[in-house]
Amino acid sequence: MKHILTIGMVLFVLSSSTTAQSADLPQYKPLFNGKDLSGWVNVNTDKDTWYVKDGMLVCTGHPIGVMRTDKQYENFLLHIEWMHMEAGGNSGVFAWSEGTVPEGRRLPKGMEIQMLELDWVNQHKQKDGSLPPIAYVHGELFGANGLITTPDNPRGSRSKSIENRCKGKGQWNVYDVVCVDGVVKLSVNGKFVNGVRNASIKKGYLCLESEGAEIQFRNIQIMELPPGITTQKQTAPLLK
Repeated sequence: MKHILTIGMVLFVLSSSTTAQSADLPQYKPLFNGKDLSGWVNVNTDKDTWYVKDGMLVCTGHPIGVMRTDKQYENFLLHIEWMHMEAGGNSGVFAWSEGTVPEGRRLPKGMEIQMLELDWVNQHKQKDGSLPPIAYVHGELFGANGLITTPDNPRGSRSKSIENRCKGKGQWNVYDVVCVDGVVKLSVNGKFVNGVRNASIKKGYLCLESEGAEIQFRNIQIMELPPGITTQKQTAPLLK
């Protein structure tokens, strides 16, 4: 039970002090302003991979790579809404990322929160011809390129969602992510379904992933929470 953490619990702790003034409490702030890419840095994609249309952040999916926030985050709540436009589309968001891509790779070291469209399982059958379980296709959590975690619902080193709550292409999905002191809890469309703990990196950049298919994002907001005891070894290198 000690690893269970929800948005409600976090907010309760933050608001329980009778001496705290409302102006001092953490508030959600936009990470995407709906107008341009202010606050984001292209890492290894083309200049036209990401663009804004009708208040939406659109990713073409080509080439494979990421863009990152211009600052690092440690403890926070992330709200992000996303919609795949192609069957079997692949994307995700990275937390606590180094914000750079190792030589020979296209994606960074970081904590990946997977976003796969429902038809992905039909397009990626297992060697025996069977389909991967549907819960794998969204909300899987795992450390990428060297970040290590302990999964709540193990599938090897990854943690799988215990219930499929994802909607298919052309429909909006909502992720609410709690990232606190190396613990990640993920809510998909209003219900917590996955988590990891003991992340080896606990402070870094947020990255959005381009991985072969068009995806749109909207209403990306973050609430920064008080810092913890995070060592330099647990912090991603600071980029200019």
